[in-house]
Amino acid sequence: MLDTRPIADIRNLRVQFPTKKNTVVAVKDVSIDIKPGETVCVVGESGSGKSVTSMALMRLIGYGGGEIVNGELNFEHRDGRIEDLTKRSDAAMQDVRGNEIGMIFQEPMTSLNPVFTLGMQLTEGLIHHKKMSKAEARKAAIALLRQVRIPEPERRLDQYPHELSGGMRQRIVIAMALACQPRLLIADEPTTALDVTIQAEILALIDQLKKESGTAVLFITHDMAVVAQIADRVVVMFRGNKVEEGTVTEIFENPQHEYTRSLLAAVPRLGEMTGTEYPVPLRLMDGSDVAAEPIKGTDEVLLEVKGLTTRFPVKGGFLRRTVAQVHAVEDVSFTLKRGQTLSLVGESGCGKSSCGRSILRLVEPSAGEIRIDGEDVRAMSPSALRDARRDMQMVFQDPFASLDPQMVLGDQVAEPLKNYSICSGAEMDERVAKLFDRVELPRSFLKRYPHELSGGQRQRVAIARALALNPKLIVADEAVSALDVSVQAQVLNLMMELQAELGLSYLFISHDMAVVERVSHSVGVMYLGRIVEIGPRSAVFENPQHDYTKRLLSAVPVANPRERTLGQDREFRPIPSPIHPLDYAPEKSQYKQVGPEHFVIENAGT
Repeated sequence: MLDTRPIADIRNLRVQFPTKKNTVVAVKDVSIDIKPGETVCVVGESGSGKSVTSMALMRLIGYGGGEIVNGELNFEHRDGRIEDLTKRSDAAMQDVRGNEIGMIFQEPMTSLNPVFTLGMQLTEGLIHHKKMSKAEARKAAIALLRQVRIPEPERRLDQYPHELSGGMRQRIVIAMALACQPRLLIADEPTTALDVTIQAEILALIDQLKKESGTAVLFITHDMAVVAQIADRVVVMFRGNKVEEGTVTEIFENPQHEYTRSLLAAVPRLGEMTGTEYPVPLRLMDGSDVAAEPIKGTDEVLLEVKGLTTRFPVKGGFLRRTVAQVHAVEDVSFTLKRGQTLSLVGESGCGKSSCGRSILRLVEPSAGEIRIDGEDVRAMSPSALRDARRDMQMVFQDPFASLDPQMVLGDQVAEPLKNYSICSGAEMDERVAKLFDRVELPRSFLKRYPHELSGGQRQRVAIARALALNPKLIVADEAVSALDVSVQAQVLNLMMELQAELGLSYLFISHDMAVVERVSHSVGVMYLGRIVEIGPRSAVFENPQHDYTKRLLSAVPVANPRERTLGQDREFRPIPSPIHPLDYAPEKSQYKQVGPEHFVIENAGT
């Protein structure tokens, strides 16, 4: 039975952002309360005011140029005192942040300091708030990393954020937020960068913390399947307003507001593509019909990868010599046909992103062959590679890290056109404006800076920039993971529309199995740097052969609150380390064919 008195009680909150031209009201008189042991999920489109509400509760909104102009932020401290946090000074808020209110931010690289080791950042809060010694804090930090399933936690404490994958960084941020066992945990898209197996475990971890300590959870997400699995109550926001609130069952089974109904209708569900051979566009939230013509592609091979291997050195000792290697990508082979999509799926740290970057030579492969249109990418000179990059572009996982904070967005999208002297003047301006139209962004955003946009809007700018040169191949590294369901549907449909029009090929790196099922012609499942199963999308999803593929599919959350599987009958397995000594010689991958173009690895068990 939940305590009737809320830990946090937001009343009539109004937040605005002054700009040169006018004042933008981001949150309009919103009231939300969160009781002990309760999870309240706030859902809505990108830019609806979800994150602004949470930032206001942490009193961080002022650092982003916003101001609280009305409302109360009542919070019950550990000693039972109830205080309106709007009256608390910035200096006094430091005792609350990270201690009584923990926060998991949407983009891990913006909440981790790139110049400090992970150990320093993890132990800082424990030393400051819990008065631990450095040794005690380090021991507690190692335990936290084990909780969030980081392999080799002792080694990770001495690493820097850039040395970890996006999913690994997000788990570090979650560990930092949980460190002081806060009374209120604000989770702003905490599982966006995580694959389904890790996501299930992190959600179970948050759920366990909530039950054991009575922690209240304010959970902000666009993933309606996650909402169905963890929420007690749901608040739906639209353009700064709270439009509906109710229990999770009421919202899913009897939504009252038109926006809530359209939000639920746009959710891609695993299994929707059963019986279909080719990708078809998603339903849009506005109910408009999209041409549901299947995208067949061609049988002509655009990209051929053979035996791709990428290893990163591990330095150690006084002279910083290479003492071991991270086997990030190990003996990976596949082909991608023109006009088709191959998706790579797998756990965070399995080598998906490293594989994509290796193909574009953003990181240098250790071995293997990469051919695009028959051209050997590894043999290209720097000038030839520069020319080849017109045909191959990348959309990165973290849009804030890939956009220049000091350039207006229009100039950033125009930059590839300038670099290759494709057009200039009025022609360039019109071409950039049309790219903004394509990704559903208003032309007024051309003069804005990245920090003035939400996470989803920034990702659309990154996609527009990748499309600028009309490439043949786009490596999309979690390109839609930061987008809410409505914008995700628009962007995916846009990508599929461009694929049909221009014969684009996508190497689609993702952990969202429902999205992968919707957009893919072929799917490769990666584990510890290797592809363990690869084949046509219908074969891999409807007839998975490898144990790891079956585990991935079984971990996908179901968008039905009556079918909760959180933490039930799930065997949490430690992830083996991909770090091996210099003399380690891995065996070649051997596959057996189990169907037409459907292969499963034989010699690398999981």
